[in-house]
Amino acid sequence: MRRLTKKKALHLVKGLDAFPKVPDSYVETTASGGTVSLMAFTFMLILAFLEFFVYRETWMHYEYEVDKDFKSKLRLNVDITVAMKCQYIGADVLDLAETMVASDGLNYEPVRFVCLFVLGRTLQHIQERLREEHSLQHVLFKSLMKDSPSSLPPREDHPSAPQAACRIHGHLYVNKVAGNFHITVGKAIPHPRGHAHLAALVSHDSYNFSHRIDHLSFGEKLHGTINPLDGTEKISPDHNHMFQYFITIVPTKLNTYQIAADTHQYSVTERERPINHAAGSHGVSGIFMKYDISSLMVRVTEQHMPFWKFLVRLCGIVGGIFSTTGTDEGLPPVYSPAWLKPTLYVIFNPEPDVWSCDVSLDWQRCA
Repeated sequence: MRRLTKKKALHLVKGLDAFPKVPDSYVETTASGGTVSLMAFTFMLILAFLEFFVYRETWMHYEYEVDKDFKSKLRLNVDITVAMKCQYIGADVLDLAETMVASDGLNYEPVRFVCLFVLGRTLQHIQERLREEHSLQHVLFKSLMKDSPSSLPPREDHPSAPQAACRIHGHLYVNKVAGNFHITVGKAIPHPRGHAHLAALVSHDSYNFSHRIDHLSFGEKLHGTINPLDGTEKISPDHNHMFQYFITIVPTKLNTYQIAADTHQYSVTERERPINHAAGSHGVSGIFMKYDISSLMVRVTEQHMPFWKFLVRLCGIVGGIFSTTGTDEGLPPVYSPAWLKPTLYVIFNPEPDVWSCDVSLDWQRCA
């Protein structure tokens, strides 16, 4: 009784088979079919291989939210070489609240303005990478400039060479409000309404604000990243000249498969003009970097294709190629005489004593 029940169940399950099988005796292998199968398997292998590379690729996902951290300090990292002696210039920060930030974290080092070959090649490489990529932040966040040095090479100034330039490097902690980092003639002194620079004792013939920005960034340093102003060099055509950089800082939370950190991106607009009071071009000679901090924060996350989606896409490739090639093979060759002959034979040459089946036409009649 149990066997009968089991057989009935198997018979019912067999009736639900949505993939009927053709008997092997009805299947004929041909050279054309083998060629199509070989091409299908080759094409399938190529697409699967390319799909694997797509699966390994990652992309950056950007989210925007309001930056609620306004009480913390912002770190300003600077490394600038100015073509003037250190005793003639001073650097400091004055923010929007008229607060003068102490410049104790900056070091003044007498150097040569012309950089040596190794440093020059490094800065040139940074500038080339800044200009060759259309969407640079996508490349930087993913790779963090793997082929770039983690820091600038050390300077190797010859002790006997004239050191008529000044390298200002170090870091400052500023308030998270708009401010102005500037380098101008004279040392800075505090003032009830802000601050002032003692420039009266410096001759105008000594003014030369040709400069090279080796590094300028905001936030904690991340090895392998570059910034828009890194490697920038400006030559002053005259003594009284003003260089202005208008910087917009965007707080950024970076979370990739390599690193997770809080950093800051920035964009910059450059402007320069001569100072000529007689011609109506007023101002103060020097280098002025006016920065403003965006109220929006960018959250950058590196994402990857899920494994289940990769399997679904792979199954789609395999199944699609199998279905397409199977359909092409099943189409009858309309203009082939080999197809017409068996058709005419079945119609005009009936033999009732012989049972056969024309598989190519799927006829189930006596022939």
